[in-house]
Amino acid sequence: MMKDNRIHELTTLKVIAEKLNEATDVKIMLKDVLCELLKLTDLNTGWVFLIDKQGEYELAAEYNLPAGLSWNKKIVMCEGGCWCINRYYDDRLNKAANIINCKRIEAAIKNNWGETNGITHHATVPLQAGNEKFGLLNIAAPNKKHFTDEELALLESVAFQIGTAINRIQLVEKARKHALIEERNRLAQDLHDSVNQLLFSIMLTARGTKELTIETEVKDMLSYIQELSQEALTEMKGLIWQLRPQGLENGIGSALLNYANVLGLKAELNIEGVCTLPCHLEEELWRIGQEALNNCKKHAETTEVFLSITRKNYTVKMIIEDKGIGFQYDEKNHLPSMGLRGMKERAKKINGNFNLSSSLGSGTIISITIPLQKEV
Repeated sequence: MMKDNRIHELTTLKVIAEKLNEATDVKIMLKDVLCELLKLTDLNTGWVFLIDKQGEYELAAEYNLPAGLSWNKKIVMCEGGCWCINRYYDDRLNKAANIINCKRIEAAIKNNWGETNGITHHATVPLQAGNEKFGLLNIAAPNKKHFTDEELALLESVAFQIGTAINRIQLVEKARKHALIEERNRLAQDLHDSVNQLLFSIMLTARGTKELTIETEVKDMLSYIQELSQEALTEMKGLIWQLRPQGLENGIGSALLNYANVLGLKAELNIEGVCTLPCHLEEELWRIGQEALNNCKKHAETTEVFLSITRKNYTVKMIIEDKGIGFQYDEKNHLPSMGLRGMKERAKKINGNFNLSSSLGSGTIISITIPLQKEV
């Protein structure tokens, strides 16, 4: 009997390892592995919380949740604390554990949110690889109040495999982003060396040719070619800046000031309490600021803009303000352009808040607030 159990455990680990080795996306991987794990172990229900370094958690995968836990778009699974989350936060949960009861299930029963299918307890296992922690794997079954040591050991092995796979996927993603930045820099250099020089040559050729003709119509056409070349050169400089912002190595404030200068804007900068920021935060703030300055150039009908980047405790706030014509905007309505929606999405990606204030004749204020890790 013990031999049969051992063979079953090894088979389970083999099947799951194969799934994990194929994975390239964390959330898809978690859903597939959770489903496979429950089938192989004859258990019933499971869910995975991913928890970031700021302590924010999300329901990243779930399988066969009862109606009581699925009520109102699974709100009970997405909000509030519970025993396992709290223990995870304060580092008291370092191995697989039986949970005496589940606060989320208790809430579903108390509030009559739906059937819980006899589920009252669950096992919980931290997802980790070495010193890196990624979240929690929770497993439950109807009328099951206790998991054996053998079951917990199997779940712990699976959780370690999942943690290792998450770590691998994240490392691959970092390498991919690094390769993308390198390719972007190469393309920017190529554009600078070739296309910029060609456009400049066209401008000089048109200017020189004007001196060789007395025909008014020809002079006008050559002047038009000069204007188009100058406009294209300005657009190309802006494109190169989008690919590789010069000055970002000196900080986000320097990069935005330089970009404003490229656009022909007069920017005033105020920086308080900011030394350096993590590269991924700096990159996203740069992209948000770039879009905001582009909007100012195209729509605000002003050349003056105010930039502010401040750090207080573990929060960084960036404000971009102009005194242009503004536009009618109500916070209850959707953001009126793809650019603004893109800024909001970028802020959300780094756990930040995006705020927009604008009205006709009163200019526009865009502010981004992002949290920092304590070690930053």
